[in-house]
Amino acid sequence: MSDAGRKGVGDQLAEKAKPDSQKTYTEKAGETVSSTGDKVMGAVEPQGNKSTSQQASDSVRGNTDSAQDSGKSYLQSAQDTLSSGAQSVSDTLSGNSKSS
Repeated sequence: MSDAGRKGVGDQLAEKAKPDSQKTYTEKAGETVSSTGDKVMGAVEPQGNKSTSQQASDSVRGNTDSAQDSGKSYLQSAQDTLSSGAQSVSDTLSGNSKSS
């Protein structure tokens, strides 16, 4: 059972269980809209008003979102480092190296 205006935990699990490759464009778009709405509702609804299952679902999603954000920042950092290194090599080979 879900709280008013919230996506049920069972619905969330069913969406995750079906591979994206088997979903129609309409299904993917609907899931994106409903998931975004559920995240907003979860963020603005006071903890005391949430059912135990919604609290658990929000906690798991928060941890997942945080891990994804960390992964993206690590990836971006690695890309920046590689880009900087490539630019240094390019500068050195073209004679544009910065001398101290």
